[in-house]
Amino acid sequence: MDYIEFGKTGLEISVAGLGCGGHSRLGQGYGASVQAGVDVVRAALDRGINYIDTAAVYGTEEIVGHALAGVRDKIVISTKGMVVRTGTPATGAEFAPPEQLRASLESSLAKLSTDYIDVFHLHGVMPSQYAYCQSHLMPELLKFREEGKIRFFGLTERFIHDPGHDMLMTALEEDFWDVMMVGFNMLNPSARDRVFVKTRGKGIGTLVMFAVRKALSNPGALKELLNDLIEQGLVDRDRIDMSDPLGFLVDNADAGSIINAAYRFCRHETGTDVVLTGTGSVAHLDENITSIRQGPLSETSLNRLRDLFGHIDSVSGN
Repeated sequence: MDYIEFGKTGLEISVAGLGCGGHSRLGQGYGASVQAGVDVVRAALDRGINYIDTAAVYGTEEIVGHALAGVRDKIVISTKGMVVRTGTPATGAEFAPPEQLRASLESSLAKLSTDYIDVFHLHGVMPSQYAYCQSHLMPELLKFREEGKIRFFGLTERFIHDPGHDMLMTALEEDFWDVMMVGFNMLNPSARDRVFVKTRGKGIGTLVMFAVRKALSNPGALKELLNDLIEQGLVDRDRIDMSDPLGFLVDNADAGSIINAAYRFCRHETGTDVVLTGTGSVAHLDENITSIRQGPLSETSLNRLRDLFGHIDSVSGN
């Protein structure tokens, strides 16, 4: 495993991080046993991953806590609390009072069997929600840190609804955040110029999510998304082979698969610290780690991707 210094946190962490949410949620999303989820986390640790990302709403904190028994001090734990009231729409304006955020943190500490969280994020914040976070929840985060319950402040965007990173661009105007979770992939690389330039300048650690989602793992979903972009005039149909739109990445022997290329694209982007990968399978985990640890794509492939999608900021790839 390769390791990097995580922004201004001073932490040394693996370039691959285990994401415990997404569609899989350590296999819980498709009915795997709790023990199977524990096995995936422990396999990640065995392979050198020391960054584990979960969240209150994922339902995987207890699995992580069980898997980390005896090694907690060697692992960086990242979890999250919602900014809206429990049971209300995640994109809405029924905001969580500070006491709900505190209750969420206390619950996470118990489920994770730890007395501190390394990185505690405000989860999936919309542009319209950020002002409330500033006025009501950021002061609470400061209290959490003073109490020794969290070490670093994290902020996660809701990439599906905010693919142009409006919320993060607002948050980057101030010097509060230690870590940001950013949506970034081959189909929407807009964080390159809008987010990464500033996170690098401020020493903010970056976690990349959405490196591989539905459109990059399902050929039918990719074609559907590209047809939408073509209809919007964002992609030129004459410049892409719709029978195999990203086949050029594999045909020139640059990548073993589209997924392999997708992870490598994110891993070697200037400004990326950690690429999150989520799975419920140890074999799949091994494949993803292998991809993340490989070298960058060729300049030929990168230039073609830039030509096709470098201007896209309206999709997540989900």
